[in-house]
Amino acid sequence: MNKRGQETRKHIKKCACSLFAEKGFKDVTMKDICEATKLSRGGLYCHYESTRQIFQEIMDDMTDQQENMIDLKMEQNQSAVTILDDILDKYEDEMVDSHSSLSVAIYEYYSIHDIACQKNTLYEQYLTSANTWKKLMQYGIDRREFYDVDIAAVFDLIVFSYQGVRMYSKLMPVEREIPSRIVKEIRKLLVRSDCDGNNISSVL
Repeated sequence: MNKRGQETRKHIKKCACSLFAEKGFKDVTMKDICEATKLSRGGLYCHYESTRQIFQEIMDDMTDQQENMIDLKMEQNQSAVTILDDILDKYEDEMVDSHSSLSVAIYEYYSIHDIACQKNTLYEQYLTSANTWKKLMQYGIDRREFYDVDIAAVFDLIVFSYQGVRMYSKLMPVEREIPSRIVKEIRKLLVRSDCDGNNISSVL
């Protein structure tokens, strides 16, 4: 695909993502996406056949983006604490941003009968995310920046608290203090007290 085609697909996914966050998955039509992107019906269908195809690609992109970002930072030998703080800051902002949350759309999409009966791509994405987080936590443990925690348990705490708050933020007001408390406790579980702030280099 040429650069123009790639940019068009990127534009379609950006507009569709906003619609899915606003309306959920089931209420978004290809016509809605045509209007949002200002593409003709033929122009849109040249790139995507359905809202399902668009949504699945958005989900895949989100998973790949986080995985690639964390891998690159570890390859660059960045501090595990710095990487963690960047992710948790992003998570904290997203947990209270109901306007950009795809939680309801995700639930609707993966609840569709024929999708639910297929190979579960949501579970595959969960496993991919788990693997990425586990690499980061082991990286921090090996560098003696993180405590020697139960990695699987801490990952489950992170992902389910994050997704839970994002879902609730679509249904009721969520005060900023809630994600702030969650992020603070996750950080306390992971980051060694002698590695907090500017003291990381002393233990490496």
